[in-house]
Amino acid sequence: MPGQRAPREAVAAKPVPPSAPAPAAASATPQIQLLPASPEGALDAAEEAVDLLIESGRAPGEVLVITTGEPHPWAEHELSFGEAAYWAQHDAGDDVFYTDAAAAERAEPRPVVVVAVNGGPDTAAAQALPLALTRAGALLIVCGDPQRINSVLGAGV
Repeated sequence: MPGQRAPREAVAAKPVPPSAPAPAAASATPQIQLLPASPEGALDAAEEAVDLLIESGRAPGEVLVITTGEPHPWAEHELSFGEAAYWAQHDAGDDVFYTDAAAAERAEPRPVVVVAVNGGPDTAAAQALPLALTRAGALLIVCGDPQRINSVLGAGV
């Protein structure tokens, strides 16, 4: 569960969140960071990114995590209590919220969005990545295979 994270070894590229909110005149496009990871390691890389964000001062409620393959264990656990309870936690905005790419459109924007390209069909990544960009206020972190991500987006990230 997000509130009970164990320390992990650092990933190769550490996300560096902005230390202060961007000025009003700044561009509306969020910063994009890519953390290379295999589909099997993308969820771990996303968890490490979330840990680093929180350790660096981000509030848990500022972070949305989207998965393209298997759902995050927290999402599976919370969904076991029903859709209403699961989305009520999203609406409360008190903690990191984990969702699947198929349901991510329902998620409200947050300052930081982390996408774990942890498998699933290319259509899931093709749907999740542009959507995540619209949901990220300041920072979008994409964890996955750079070649797959670039081929899905059709551009270099």
